Amino acid sequence: MAKKKQTKATKPKKVSLSLSKQNKIVLGSFIIIVSIFLLFAFTSYFINWKDDQSALSEFAVRNSEVKNIMSKFGAAISHFFIFRGFGLASYILIGLFAYYGLVLFLNLKNQLLLKKSFWGLLYMLWISLFLSMITKSQSLLGGMVGFEINDFLQDYIGLLGIILLLIFGMIVILVIRFKLTPDKVISQIQSKIQALKKEFEQSKQKTKTPEPFISENQTKEPHIEQKAKTPPATEKQLETEIPLKKEEEPILINKEIALSNEISAKEEIKESFQVERAKEEELDENSQLAAKLVTDFGEFDPTLDLSHYAFPTIDLLEDHGGAGSITINQEELENNKNKIVETLRNYKIGIAQIKATIGPTVTLYEIIPEAGIRISKIKNLEDDIALSLSALGIRIIAPIPGKGTIGIEVPNKKPAIVPMRAVVSSPKFINAEMQLPVAIGKTISNETFVVDLAKMPHLLMAGATGQGKSVGLNAILTSLLYKKHPAEVKFVLVDPKKVELTLFNKIERHFLAKLPDSEDAIITDNTKVINTLNSLCIEMDHRYDLLKEALVRNIAEYNTKFKARKLNPNDGHKFLPYIVLVIDEFADLIITAGKEVETPISRLAQLARAIGIHLIIATQRPSVNVITGIIKANFPARIAFRVTSKIDSRTILDGPGADQLIGRGDMLYTQGSDLVRLQCAFVDTPEVERITEFIGSQRAYATAHMLPEYVGEESNNNLDISKEDRDAMFAQAAEVIVTAQQGSASLLQRKLKLGYNRAGRIIDQLEAAGIVGPFEGSKARQVLIPDLTALEQFLNNE
Repeated sequence: MAKKKQTKATKPKKVSLSLSKQNKIVLGSFIIIVSIFLLFAFTSYFINWKDDQSALSEFAVRNSEVKNIMSKFGAAISHFFIFRGFGLASYILIGLFAYYGLVLFLNLKNQLLLKKSFWGLLYMLWISLFLSMITKSQSLLGGMVGFEINDFLQDYIGLLGIILLLIFGMIVILVIRFKLTPDKVISQIQSKIQALKKEFEQSKQKTKTPEPFISENQTKEPHIEQKAKTPPATEKQLETEIPLKKEEEPILINKEIALSNEISAKEEIKESFQVERAKEEELDENSQLAAKLVTDFGEFDPTLDLSHYAFPTIDLLEDHGGAGSITINQEELENNKNKIVETLRNYKIGIAQIKATIGPTVTLYEIIPEAGIRISKIKNLEDDIALSLSALGIRIIAPIPGKGTIGIEVPNKKPAIVPMRAVVSSPKFINAEMQLPVAIGKTISNETFVVDLAKMPHLLMAGATGQGKSVGLNAILTSLLYKKHPAEVKFVLVDPKKVELTLFNKIERHFLAKLPDSEDAIITDNTKVINTLNSLCIEMDHRYDLLKEALVRNIAEYNTKFKARKLNPNDGHKFLPYIVLVIDEFADLIITAGKEVETPISRLAQLARAIGIHLIIATQRPSVNVITGIIKANFPARIAFRVTSKIDSRTILDGPGADQLIGRGDMLYTQGSDLVRLQCAFVDTPEVERITEFIGSQRAYATAHMLPEYVGEESNNNLDISKEDRDAMFAQAAEVIVTAQQGSASLLQRKLKLGYNRAGRIIDQLEAAGIVGPFEGSKARQVLIPDLTALEQFLNNE
């Protein structure tokens, strides 16, 4: 009984020392799930560690967003093991946890867990130290443990000592853990060499003993012998064999029929092929004639009419002191760098690295913040950094696309002018293989910025008064004049201010296009602008008809085909030059004409790209009623000079930035994606005058390039009103109009006390009679009769 009591008393002690099978399964499954959790958390941390740095400092805040797949706890534990721990080697911990879980879950015994844990930790230390030695900085690969050990050892044994220590560690692991000794390695290499030798000898023997060659006679002989050895056939056997021989005849006949069918089918295919070939030859006659013309006369050259045309020389442009060279002020750079670092440090923002890129007017400071710093925190310090630097206005790009750094643009104290001469003479512009190359200016890194106007395909320029829009237009036009022949491009210039583009009048017969009935090529009257825009729409439709007949998709393919003499000029085909429409002050047109201007411009912007008509629109007033949604949708390329408010910046660029520019040609360029800060090339009025005089003094075309004639709605409204249908007060109204020399319905309303409708009808009757001129928008109609005496004679002679 005493023994039984003792055994009963000892049972609870055994339970306390060891786990039951159920407990092992539960604990093992828990450890396996933890290892899976860590695997997903670690992997997600390597992808999203930058985005989750800010959330780690706000661990207790529930609303803070975390991109780690295992949320805040996953990001925190991953940061602890990877960044503050062993780096990439932390994955070994997952393997150890998974192994412990499987041992418990499957109830395995004698697995030497302590030994495997020791080797796992040794692997982690070795890998962490090795990766930290390679990266030479604290990173996710080596972790803080590896970095600190590497830093400590380098102070005492140096880099070579660390390499030797790692080699010794590798030897220890290979010899003790994997039992890999030098004699084992040598014996394995020798056995592999011997095996390769045996395989080589066997392959040699196979090549030495070739297979016997069997001739046709030798193959037939065994069959003859077999027939001889076979017993003689019985009568029944012969009877069964004879019908088989008889059946061979129809088989042969069927084969002959099949062969004859095949021959006839082949002949039919051959005939049809010959017919198709003849058709193709007929179709290819035009191309053969074109090829013959090309061989006889060469490709068509559109520049032959002005074959001696000389492009403007670089000497016509001024240097403006320095040819675009930038003087580096080392003291200014160092002061700005120290002030930026100090300002950020005041707000507890540490910087790991900072470098400067010097531009003509702006210096870009690229900073890499320390791990755990929120980008938005730096972005909100724009005004504080501007205050510490005493700068006109800085711009923070956080982050810089494609670089992984934060950019702080600081204006230079002595901005450099970018002369047009330096831009035009740059190799990037000279060697540009573009259809319409435009050199706008230079980037922050002092590189010439060249874009293709044909690829834009339309450009919208906006900015406050005096910030460089007109200079920008001159720079675009100048770069095209330096690169293109008069036969290749034509300009339609609209200048409501009447003074900005007048210098280009000298190249009217070389580069400008106009309406047939207009005297000046540069359009300043709003009614003529409407007619010109509608005329360009007619030209666009006509060009699309030519492209349709030529079976091509764009102007480049069409002109290539025309040059190759594959298109007949007798069918209306001709070489099509590019047409660039330049409107200097678009806001004035929208105010005076409104929808009459917006509709044709929207049509041109939507459709004219493929046929070589490109629009450049500049405006001082970037308000929503000027730059409407329809226009913005069709102008992906935009240039923003300095504006006064963020609202104006958003109107142009769909975002802030233009309000932080410093003016005088400082601009932002976008083509639908990233913003590029540029310094516009400066071309002065005397330079433009010299270029236009140089071109205008050369032999030119007989006239300017004529656009299709457009007949407006007003000219179609020929009012044919008889005398009987005239108003009773027609004569009195004519006297009032001639006396005042002002043809308006409001004047008749006041003087004759008429209603608006009746006064409007009388004005129409006066126009039909020839007393007043046609409708001219918001202006009063022109009175065609000078005085009352002339009016009396006019009415009596009717």
